[in-house]
Amino acid sequence: MATACSFIHPHPRSKDSRYPATRLWGGVASVHNRAVNADELRSIVAESLALKQDFFGKAGVQVLEAGHIMVEALRAGRKILAFGNGGSAADAQHFTGELVNRFGFDRPALPAISLTTDTSVLTSIANDSDFRLVFRRQVEALGSPGDVALAISTSGNSPNVLEAVAACRERKVKSIGLAGRDGGALAGQVDLCLTVPHRVTSRIQEVHSMIVHLLCQAIEEELFPREAG
Repeated sequence: MATACSFIHPHPRSKDSRYPATRLWGGVASVHNRAVNADELRSIVAESLALKQDFFGKAGVQVLEAGHIMVEALRAGRKILAFGNGGSAADAQHFTGELVNRFGFDRPALPAISLTTDTSVLTSIANDSDFRLVFRRQVEALGSPGDVALAISTSGNSPNVLEAVAACRERKVKSIGLAGRDGGALAGQVDLCLTVPHRVTSRIQEVHSMIVHLLCQAIEEELFPREAG
């Protein structure tokens, strides 16, 4: 008869000595003895929740200010640009996708572009020039005075993000940063920086993801109050 844990498969037998099965799975076929056990999982979730509560308790007004800056640009017929690397690239794409399509309800599309998605543009710049310029060149091509850029870097020190922010200043594009730790160089180069004061990248990104959702909601509901009601 199948047990409640019959879905758990036997330990994988790794052929790579760097990743032995006992290291990956704790050596015992039980969900209670893996590398991350139930107690640690609860601890991670509690830490993430506490960080969110602390951040938004202290920086909630700044998050709303960032949303208002974007609303004013969109009302003036300007657009939103967004960029970052890795998980931050995913956040940039998530943000622009919600603006172009919808977040909480159907409404007119909003002009927003992620600079992380065109592989031909990205690879041509990286190959022919320098990877540090992959976002800068796109800001130079697409950015106009009055636009707003969302620059995302968990360290605050990503060279290609900083290059793009410098291009924003040159193009008179307003910039809002999402950073972590102490904000890095990004904090001093953008018009407004939302810095998550934590050193673990995954915890920082979890807060960034919520900031993205709150920005989307603030923008959508301020621009389209009838639809929101």
